[in-house]
Amino acid sequence: MKHHSLQTYDYHVWANQRIFGHIKELPPHIYNQEIGNVDSSISKMLLHIYQTDALWLSVMSGDSFNETMDVVKRLMAETTAKKNEEIEMVFSHLSKRYKAFLDRQEDLDKAISCEHPHFGRLETRLSELVQHVVNHGTYHRGNITTMLRELGHPGTSTDYIFYLYEMNKE
Repeated sequence: MKHHSLQTYDYHVWANQRIFGHIKELPPHIYNQEIGNVDSSISKMLLHIYQTDALWLSVMSGDSFNETMDVVKRLMAETTAKKNEEIEMVFSHLSKRYKAFLDRQEDLDKAISCEHPHFGRLETRLSELVQHVVNHGTYHRGNITTMLRELGHPGTSTDYIFYLYEMNKE
């Protein structure tokens, strides 16, 4: 049976793909339209999810805080002006890197530690960091749904249970 962390990460990828697919069905201006209530746009929210996912892959890979911040700065410079289709491609590339990394792990529940200059040292498990990545994405996909509704468009369902139903059909 597949480790729960791998399944929840697969859900994260599936949910992001659902968001991208849904956005393609909407008027193109929606992607970058600023929404005053949340002081952001769908494009900025997707970039935030992507950059945070990349940050945590760097941490899980054992990079130092400074190395991880360098990755984030580089990604911010590379992705800020990208269009929806381009961001979807970088998400896809990152998810392949995640899956390759996770597939190489012998024990997803192994202890891992990371250092942060403000928060200090964290002793946790790799599987807990994967769960954090998934939870973070879920939270911000909910923000995107709220933005879409504020712009007069429906959201798309990305609930975990719908992922399970879809996977059960295969």
